[in-house]
Amino acid sequence: MRRLLAALLLLALPAAAQQPTTPQLAADLSTDRVEISTGFTGSSVMVFGATERLIGPETGDDVVVVAWGPPQPTVVRRKVNVLGFWVNGPAATFPEIPGFYAIAATRPVWQTLPEEVRHSARLGLASLPLRATGSQGPAFRAALLDLKQQDGRWQEYAAPITVAGGRLFSARIAFPDTVQTGAYRIEVLLVREQRIVARQELFLRVERVGSAASIAQVAQVQPLVYGVVCILLAALAGWLGSVIFRRS
Repeated sequence: MRRLLAALLLLALPAAAQQPTTPQLAADLSTDRVEISTGFTGSSVMVFGATERLIGPETGDDVVVVAWGPPQPTVVRRKVNVLGFWVNGPAATFPEIPGFYAIAATRPVWQTLPEEVRHSARLGLASLPLRATGSQGPAFRAALLDLKQQDGRWQEYAAPITVAGGRLFSARIAFPDTVQTGAYRIEVLLVREQRIVARQELFLRVERVGSAASIAQVAQVQPLVYGVVCILLAALAGWLGSVIFRRS
């Protein structure tokens, strides 16, 4: 917050008092930590900031916010019908894709940036380098995009960037209950004349806390013990259910 206030004071200086070189952009996060507890149902983080010039079609300045999660390998399989049974068929493995991706902008990036800039900066789901091994059909890439968007871990313009006073902007990044833990990077870009003229990176962590953290630690450090306990709890729940229904 202190960094943002200092940058806002710099932006408020008269133009003669500023260095007439790099366009000014100042941004910050409402929090740098998202905590996952046992009853976690999702959370959101506010990205806010200011620019030196007015944002909008009058000046041609636009703001883009992109959130990246830790890389995560994903396998997409096609089910095939064999003698009336659905079994796993061809599969495509995407070894390194963002576990979370969200983009928001004052205008869609395809309206403000040329294709080569969008691809080099990976702006938009169509610009993500989804390299796959195994089956290479376009249907697997389309299925991956559908699955990630359905569970909320990939978002494209899910929430708009709000502009107030012409220079202040804010955007809310929503994290679903399926979000993975780790370090997240948020890029704030200033776009002008079909170019990215300023960039700022922000960082936050998603961490498990309380009993959820303890359970996750046991599952990672002692997977055998975790599996045995889960089986015993499932058996106990089944036995209690049978006793209750038998008495009723």
